[in-house]
Amino acid sequence: MNFDNFKKILPKITKIPLPGISSQLKMAPAMREKELESMEIRMKNARTSAVMALFYPDTNGETNFVLILRKTYRGVHSNQVGFPGGKTEPDDTNHEATALRETEEEVGVDGQRIEIVRKITATYIPPSNFVVHPFIGIVHETPTFIPQPSEVEDIIEVTLTDFLSEHAVIQRELTTSYMKKVQVPAFYLNNHVVWGATAMMLSEVKDIISKAISN
Repeated sequence: MNFDNFKKILPKITKIPLPGISSQLKMAPAMREKELESMEIRMKNARTSAVMALFYPDTNGETNFVLILRKTYRGVHSNQVGFPGGKTEPDDTNHEATALRETEEEVGVDGQRIEIVRKITATYIPPSNFVVHPFIGIVHETPTFIPQPSEVEDIIEVTLTDFLSEHAVIQRELTTSYMKKVQVPAFYLNNHVVWGATAMMLSEVKDIISKAISN
């Protein structure tokens, strides 16, 4: 989709009721449904973070958004694909401030250039005990990404057209530090498998944008 056309549906995106957990569960591993039963209790003691689904025009004027491949490290999200974002710091005034600061730190896009479109449904991540607050944002010009050397292995640019394609959703058997040989739903985007909490948040983004386009 051309970015000028994408901007025309932004007013609809801001007004569509959030589909919330019904969207997230479409891309949730099977064990997440069981975890949801105790989620509210566990969330009370969780740490907080915020992430950004950042949309922008590429050099051809097409709508893209950015994901990152995290560095390999000793942690549950090692070498996984996610949104730019991170944990809330004491100086952050709110979750939006966290998302803007972390996006600037991780991919080098000036937070003052980012226009927040809306906040979407928070997601709890049991392995790391974080509640993640996601935002949809845009920048109006093609950004020059600068990956944070200590955190980001690679920048992944995804076209909106590929993301909305029915072929983007796959099933994949995965093994991680905390689960072995589990079939999970995932997005396959720009040769990367995106699953777990990021896929769940992307599912809501996809449903919101699809509804805005069809209305």
